[in-house]
Amino acid sequence: MDTRPKTIYLPDTMVDWPWPRTNVKAEADAWFRDFKALTPKSQEAFDKCEFEYLRIGCDLMNVFFIFDDYTDVQNEAVTKEIVDIMLDALHNPQKMRPEGEHILGEIVRQFWARTIQSASLSSQRHFLETFTAYLHAVVTEVIDREQGHSKRSIDDYLKLRRYTSGVKPTYSIVEMGMDLPDEVFYNPVIMELAECITDIALIDNDMISYNKEQAAGNEDHNIVSTVMLELGLDRGGAMAWAANYHAEAQKRFIDGLAKVPSWGPSIDVLVKEYLDGMAMFVRGHKSWGYEGHRYCGTRGPEIQQTRLVPLLPKANLIEVGV
Repeated sequence: MDTRPKTIYLPDTMVDWPWPRTNVKAEADAWFRDFKALTPKSQEAFDKCEFEYLRIGCDLMNVFFIFDDYTDVQNEAVTKEIVDIMLDALHNPQKMRPEGEHILGEIVRQFWARTIQSASLSSQRHFLETFTAYLHAVVTEVIDREQGHSKRSIDDYLKLRRYTSGVKPTYSIVEMGMDLPDEVFYNPVIMELAECITDIALIDNDMISYNKEQAAGNEDHNIVSTVMLELGLDRGGAMAWAANYHAEAQKRFIDGLAKVPSWGPSIDVLVKEYLDGMAMFVRGHKSWGYEGHRYCGTRGPEIQQTRLVPLLPKANLIEVGV
């Protein structure tokens, strides 16, 4: 008889994160509308405005989700073919994709053609570098799964997961409106801070996605399963380990801010914006995990309050509305 708990407790990992959740657009719009400074036609146009980098970020999330869903069930050969198509589309955004090609080729082509119209050149370079590394890392994940080598040590898992998580390419969204010099981007202190944010995001993602992944039998590439295997812990113990690692990453980031060098006033203001943007990203990422329907279905707000997730039976993604 299976006596394991039928619920999973999700620790509140971001309760002390200094960057709060903010959503002031409705209040700001209402305040501005009260002045009646625009004609009705102009006000209508203003209300329909999109923030270009926000749109790019949303498009990138869609690319991640589609690629993730396809490669979760594909073998190495098919995944490599898809990756080659996506890379070709990124480097040739003006070239029409051939008929019959995998749909991700055209999706990525349109995404990148739109992005390069407004993104700074430095952010474009950084995105291409980190997104390419992400794609190749996913191929490695698929090889692990296909060859039965997916049960990595915690250290080896984290080294790979920092890339397969797709977090690193999202930092480019933060810097698309600025010309962040390479000497800043590749500075060891800045890179260490970025790695802290990456760890925070991947731990949160693995914790909230674990239920869906274990039900689908696809939980090997997850920190919870990795910790359970290496340390001999149950789910609750693995979740507690992950929460503690998350807290340590938060501390490293906050303490590391005091070590950021100065490049002069004009660059320092960009550095602060870049680091604040990454810190806000993980806050938004955490909120999305509960408010979106990908991992918690329609029960996200309830789970966020109770911290309890009903354990899904294997191969059943219906019960939480997923």
